[in-house]
Amino acid sequence: MQVDVSEAAGLGEAAHVALTVTVPEGGGSVGSFGSGTQSPIVCFAKPGAGYSRGYYTTDLPGPGAGKGSQADWHAERGWIFVSVDHLGVGESSLHGPDALGFGPVAAASEAAEAEVLEKLAAGTLIEGLGKVERPVKIGIGQSMGGCLTVVQQGRFHSYDGVGVLGYGVLGTLPPTAPGTPDLVLPWVPRTTAAAETVVTNAPALAAAADGVNVSTEAMAWGFHFDDVDPPVVARDMEDYPARKGDMPSWGSATIPSPLVLWCIAPGAVLTEAAAITAPVLVAMGERDVLVDPRGEVRAYSSSPSVDFYVCPRMAHMHNFAGTREEFWARIETWAVWVRALRDAQVAGG
Repeated sequence: MQVDVSEAAGLGEAAHVALTVTVPEGGGSVGSFGSGTQSPIVCFAKPGAGYSRGYYTTDLPGPGAGKGSQADWHAERGWIFVSVDHLGVGESSLHGPDALGFGPVAAASEAAEAEVLEKLAAGTLIEGLGKVERPVKIGIGQSMGGCLTVVQQGRFHSYDGVGVLGYGVLGTLPPTAPGTPDLVLPWVPRTTAAAETVVTNAPALAAAADGVNVSTEAMAWGFHFDDVDPPVVARDMEDYPARKGDMPSWGSATIPSPLVLWCIAPGAVLTEAAAITAPVLVAMGERDVLVDPRGEVRAYSSSPSVDFYVCPRMAHMHNFAGTREEFWARIETWAVWVRALRDAQVAGG
């Protein structure tokens, strides 16, 4: 579905957010989870840079293929799973190079998700689904999607729990294969427009062997684990993100600008992270982009609970991994705990 977010985005032009809602088969049992006592879980999921909501709705290739998509996996366990294209991504509206900072993108997603929740409560979103009232609202995001989930929660505080998957608030940098130079990517302040050349780590870039001119071949080692077949890696990474005009279902040739440049600067969204008062799950693959993985817990200084999980045999693109189902199960376990906490708080007044 597409949701008009022109007013919320405030860009002075029409804007819409595209999303896919995946519900349990049969739909009618979603509010009860088979027990009649538990609150329904509605999860909003956002993809990383160069990827679309298809990252969540596609049974992705790789050693774990055949388990279904992440959206289907959670829906089979009673969730309503909403996969969201940010503004400037996939089938959402595209805008100029300096239009999409954190503010418009977060506000647009917030407005689109609020409309989904409103229609769920009224029972008008999907025919036969029935009313879904007082759900437990979970926000998750992978890579850049994790960054934007942090921004959205830090500003609007709408989720009951936040899962930050493969993104480091303290620092984000793709690892490289042993024996190869470390990548050095530009640190661009979040007030910088796309056309500007403000780079705070310019000396490090100048001293680096490869600098910012990094190939997707170098990045592929950090994106896909060793058991992902080379043709799958090539299909995902060759000519990333354009992929030679032959876009896979999980890809997006467009990336919101200038915020994509801001995301990788150390501490770029630390203010929003520190403001989050809901439980947080920081989850990653054993080969991932978090510069200081265990230090991430400190970033969420207002949260009463920060879980940390490292999934084995998994690189940055989690849903391509052979251990993807283990990763999804960890998210589910955490979300069920968030539900128990939220329901206890509601019951206690």
